[in-house]
Amino acid sequence: MAPLTDFYQLTMAYGHWRAGRHRLPAAAELFFRRGPFRGAFALGAGLAEGLRCLRAFRFSAADVAYLRSVLPSTTEDAFFDYLATLDASEVTVSAVPEGSVVFARVGRARYPPLLWRGCGTVGSHVPGEDGDVTAWLSPQVPFLQVKGPLLVVQLLETMLLCLVNYASLVATNAARFRLLAGPDMKLMEIGLRRAQGPDGALSASKYSYIGGFDCTSNVLAGKLYGIPVRGTIAHSFIMSFTSLEEVQPRELLPLAGGEPVDLPALAKSLLQWVCELLQTPPEKTNRGELAAFVSYAISFPHDFQGLLDTYCVRRSGLPNFCAVALALHQLGYRAIGVRLDSGDLAQQSKEIRRVLRACGAHFQVPWFETIPIAVSNDISEQSLEEFSRELVEVNGSPCMKLTEDEEKMTIPGIKTIYRLYDAAGHPFMDLMALEEEPSPSAGQELVIRVLGRLGETSKVVPTTVEPLHRTYFRDGQVCEPLPSLPEVRSHAQVSLSLLSPAHRRLHEPQPYPVAMTERLHNLLTELRQATQ
Repeated sequence: MAPLTDFYQLTMAYGHWRAGRHRLPAAAELFFRRGPFRGAFALGAGLAEGLRCLRAFRFSAADVAYLRSVLPSTTEDAFFDYLATLDASEVTVSAVPEGSVVFARVGRARYPPLLWRGCGTVGSHVPGEDGDVTAWLSPQVPFLQVKGPLLVVQLLETMLLCLVNYASLVATNAARFRLLAGPDMKLMEIGLRRAQGPDGALSASKYSYIGGFDCTSNVLAGKLYGIPVRGTIAHSFIMSFTSLEEVQPRELLPLAGGEPVDLPALAKSLLQWVCELLQTPPEKTNRGELAAFVSYAISFPHDFQGLLDTYCVRRSGLPNFCAVALALHQLGYRAIGVRLDSGDLAQQSKEIRRVLRACGAHFQVPWFETIPIAVSNDISEQSLEEFSRELVEVNGSPCMKLTEDEEKMTIPGIKTIYRLYDAAGHPFMDLMALEEEPSPSAGQELVIRVLGRLGETSKVVPTTVEPLHRTYFRDGQVCEPLPSLPEVRSHAQVSLSLLSPAHRRLHEPQPYPVAMTERLHNLLTELRQATQ
């Protein structure tokens, strides 16, 4: 995986090697400067993939041969010999557990990338002292910290950003959908046919699941990652039928046993009663659609779901579904739901619920009233929010960069990050401290400086203190057990549930404060004065 990098990383690496600086100890961080999708938080993801690639980081003989062909002819042969010896055995990686909520420094952006800050060498805190250059790290709370030889850390930048950036954005987007939908609504990822190639599709399925989706249509993702897979029928299946005569086989055994029943004939007879109840002419229903529903119900009597909008929902799809669902009921089975794929999804869902309740009452089938209604096709945050709101109403439940802009300012030194919790169990602040400082403790009064208000001190007393970062990679090996995908998903949902409503809301969330200790602030002040 070592060649998964930008070309300029290699030219810079050669510059470091040529100057004899390639072995200097260095550090860098990955962080969000602004919360994605104009929100207050991001969900960190992609850590496991990054660690796997770190473990395999090396240039093969073929890689080195290719680099010889693309780097300038003046590049010394000894540099290529050096590249052939590189690995990540001297790299240390610390990170928040995958699936953790990570807060940006300030502000909001629609699609901000993860940024990489640092790659200076670690040593003195004063630039140029003893010929050393300090590591200038971010004022943001980093998702991941990397330490190691300068040249290797430089080469890792692009690879780690590639593996973590997209993963975190997809997981964050999925988490926002989950927060909008609430804990009970099922969310299914069906983006395979629209994805950015197979790799993008697999990543989207995996990280949507971490963010809170329940299942995927992507069979390969289900096989590789153990994600539940779901799917029933599409419009093409329904349109392939034209009449009930095409249904083969025609009979279905009752669930409790007994003689097989001609399901097409039973559904056809029940359709007359349904159309009478709905005051819909039976001749307006599409018989090919009825045949498709019956055929699928015979094949999957325990998992029958009707796709209602191939033709007309009110005059055809809904009556045909009710007829087949009632026929299954007579044989002891239950339909699992209906699906809408076009039109005004919220309005149609309300009408469908009204009809299902009417059928349930008229035919004395209580479970009809609660048949799940699934919607698909370009579901956005806005449409999901509007959809949920309308249905709720129906259901009656209501290096140091010197700058005046603190957002772009970078802060020196290797830092330890702590998350502070209040008495209600909500995180209320992330605190940056120098690595050598003693850890803060629960109940301790802390004197801090909040970024954005560094000119004044504040005091806080946390009820709980949590160190955010763990060391996951050292001496060329993963040194912390990696959780399974379901465990990461569960951790993500717990992390989201702990957020206060003010930080969790998706529109105009309250900015989450990030602060630094007095010692870190004093160091920052010294450096500012030294460089003026």
